[in-house]
Amino acid sequence: MLTAAICSSNLHRRQVGMSFRGRRIPAARNMPSPSQKIATVLNLNVGGQIYTTTLSTLTRFPGSKLAEMFRGHTRLPVDSKGRHFIDRKGTYFKYILEFLRTQEPPSQFVEEVYQEALFYGIEPLVKHLEDLPEIYGELVGRQNFLAQVANYRENIEVIIQLARADTVAARQSIVMVCVVKSREDNAEYLQTISRLGSSKDLIVKFGPWDPSPTVSDMLHCIKMDIEKRGYKVSYQPYGMVKRPLSKPCKFFYELIFTWW
Repeated sequence: MLTAAICSSNLHRRQVGMSFRGRRIPAARNMPSPSQKIATVLNLNVGGQIYTTTLSTLTRFPGSKLAEMFRGHTRLPVDSKGRHFIDRKGTYFKYILEFLRTQEPPSQFVEEVYQEALFYGIEPLVKHLEDLPEIYGELVGRQNFLAQVANYRENIEVIIQLARADTVAARQSIVMVCVVKSREDNAEYLQTISRLGSSKDLIVKFGPWDPSPTVSDMLHCIKMDIEKRGYKVSYQPYGMVKRPLSKPCKFFYELIFTWW
């Protein structure tokens, strides 16, 4: 009889599932181990491109702007499907994500990914890309040179404005530029420009400068930076299209914008 009572008591305990005050306590084997970490999966909408990753990947580098976005310091908007939305061009985010996952830098679109790495503040990727020839040459060589050319950035803006103003019912726009490297050339330029009257206001001047790059290097930089803005442009010596001067001048060039 005692044996039967013990069996009956054990059966009752199994049936109530170790209840306490009416609440069922789950078996210990179903509880996650304290050492287990459950990855938080996130869906992102980066400028219309959809990505799926984990919170730990996005916060791989705690000091980055990207990590701060997902640590609650920045309230990100969500799209219509509840995905975190980053208002940034999403094409190159996959290379950012791949670096966060594997620490492998991209082998293509280096300049574009570099800009994204700067935006998201991912210093290890920024430093790695700055050592690559494409970025190193741009930052250490070209940008250091252009920083010593007075009003370079402002002049690029003026050129674009002049070209756009000259586009009415035309396939091409012509903007005149003057490029003088030395101070001696600058003095000759000033003598020439004094004869132009009001036409001199339509000429954009670059130089002089001290570093080693040549006039051809400067023209290449001008063309390069205008094309980065999406324009199709070429250049040629003065005198082949517009002729505000009575004779060709070695310092003057025509920038030709082709619209269609």
